[in-house]
Amino acid sequence: MPIKISHELPAYRTLLNENIFVMPDDIAEHQDIRALKIAVLNLMPKKVETETQFLRLLSNTPLQVDVDFLYVQSHISKNTSLSHLNTFYRTFSEIKNNKYDGLIITGAPVEHLEFEDVDYWGEVCDIMEWSKSNVYSTMHICWGAMAGLYYHYGVPKYPLKDKVFGVFEHKVLRPHSQLLKGFDDVFLVPHSRNMEVRREDIEKIPELRISSESDMAGVYIISNRNKRQYFIMGHSEYDSDTLAGEYFRDKEKGIDIKLPFNYFPGDNPDNKPKCTWHGHANLMFSNWLNYCIYQRTPFDIEQIPKCDF
Repeated sequence: MPIKISHELPAYRTLLNENIFVMPDDIAEHQDIRALKIAVLNLMPKKVETETQFLRLLSNTPLQVDVDFLYVQSHISKNTSLSHLNTFYRTFSEIKNNKYDGLIITGAPVEHLEFEDVDYWGEVCDIMEWSKSNVYSTMHICWGAMAGLYYHYGVPKYPLKDKVFGVFEHKVLRPHSQLLKGFDDVFLVPHSRNMEVRREDIEKIPELRISSESDMAGVYIISNRNKRQYFIMGHSEYDSDTLAGEYFRDKEKGIDIKLPFNYFPGDNPDNKPKCTWHGHANLMFSNWLNYCIYQRTPFDIEQIPKCDF
């Protein structure tokens, strides 16, 4: 089944060329089916690139998915035109009375700041609070995961001595986790961050469970007890060349940055990197849509219950 997006969205043509089943709004509206309503709060600077990455993953199931992209009004984007935001995005004030089956809160390049010093922190807090009563399942990614753990549970973040940058092995700790159904015992995930959350802090919170971690990159997947909040510390949505783009960008700026771990073949940046993580990325998002949302969310979306801890 398709992902339902505007045919004018830049990602539409990209996904169509990749033989991903996308459906324009006007056709989808004539189908007698309730699509899953998913909102994506896109906090990444390269919004068009991020849109395409998440839409690829959300499209890989038999379910029809209707996506709304959100942006924060309290921050002026330097990398995305206002016309693009006005055309394809909605604000929290426009959707706050809506119900959604799922919400994704992306990463953001603000991890060096204290949460309260981020200019849109108040707006993100409003959205996270709203999600408890208006969203069935929320997936928080990287900085979004750190922000969610801090806001909902008071879990702090800590600066790392060395940036976690590269593609790392992860192990499954809870094989019966709905999010990890069908996973191999060991799988790969990209990371790019200077901060971490620590196992000892998470284990102090009875409502939280650690489902996956890496010996080198640390805690990866955390869920709450009622399985309606997921906190993902890596970037499984990244394209094969995303880390390369970050590496060469920082090199050009004169920033002292190490080669991404386990990424360039032969550790030679002249070699084209290979994507070794998208199989599990697709499986994780398929599991989220199917097991965590579709099989549990009310058919009448207005009956979504509050997410009690």
